[in-house]
Amino acid sequence: MRYKAEIHVTLKRTVNDPQGLAIRGGLHSLGYESVDAVRAGKFIEVWLEAESSEEAQRLADEMSDQLLANPVIEDYEVAIGEGPSP
Repeated sequence: MRYKAEIHVTLKRTVNDPQGLAIRGGLHSLGYESVDAVRAGKFIEVWLEAESSEEAQRLADEMSDQLLANPVIEDYEVAIGEGPSP
């Protein structure tokens, strides 16, 4: 069966986020002074074949641990759904 893994990768809370600070500064300069904090990250979609959603979850976790996220400074969350590839 074909599954779609949606992977959100973000810096750990203890890691400084210069991109988030730059975005916050840009939003402030556009008049959005109510923005208190911004954390930037990346969103990755992976379509894969797996026997079950549990196997798809396991594979997506392995991919994230080995390549998609740096476990020293980043956290990730995986959501598995069914769907055709783009």
